[in-house]
Amino acid sequence: MLTFYHAPWSRSSSVLWLLEELGTAYRTEIVDIRGDGGAPETYRAIQPNKKVPAIDHDGTIVTERAAISIYLGDVFAEAGLAPAIGDPRRAAYLKWLVYADAVFDPAVSARAHGLAYGSNDYSFGTFEDLVAHVERHLSLNEYVCGDAFTAADIQIGSTIGYTMDMMKILPERPAFRAYLDRIGTRPAAEVAGEKDREMAMRLPFFQKQSAGR
Repeated sequence: MLTFYHAPWSRSSSVLWLLEELGTAYRTEIVDIRGDGGAPETYRAIQPNKKVPAIDHDGTIVTERAAISIYLGDVFAEAGLAPAIGDPRRAAYLKWLVYADAVFDPAVSARAHGLAYGSNDYSFGTFEDLVAHVERHLSLNEYVCGDAFTAADIQIGSTIGYTMDMMKILPERPAFRAYLDRIGTRPAAEVAGEKDREMAMRLPFFQKQSAGR
């Protein structure tokens, strides 16, 4: 049994998309991170910081988006979303999965909170270097690993979409928009988006937001 711990319309939405791409059976456990007091204390047994996403696969618990993506891509290799060990694309695949968590996310968060710092002050470097690197790479490549869609595209694509279109932190760039157009119409992405919306509307936080419009 594969159990997915998920907060709708959050960082874990990218793993929801991944699960739909894999086409495997899974059960979703909604974690209400936006309720009073945040996620329940009992959830620390799954994720010590009460963050999402997390998965429990037959008793094996995996947290962190990059780790979950690597794990699921390898376990469900028949889906073709993870270059195998020995495949020349494997290095780029691992690099971009980790980059989404270790560089992209914290650099954007620092910018959103107005944190002023030098490149050597934090391991993730500057926001400007992040933007330039991702833009340059996507200007030269159809997908992050070259010419084939992988689980790394789900993480990078989800992060670009959220930070550019929702947060309005990542600047609009033709390379970013063209990339989102390429990957955003995948059937699994559309199914995951609809499921996420339906789950979000079950929660008081989003019900109040919807009612106030």
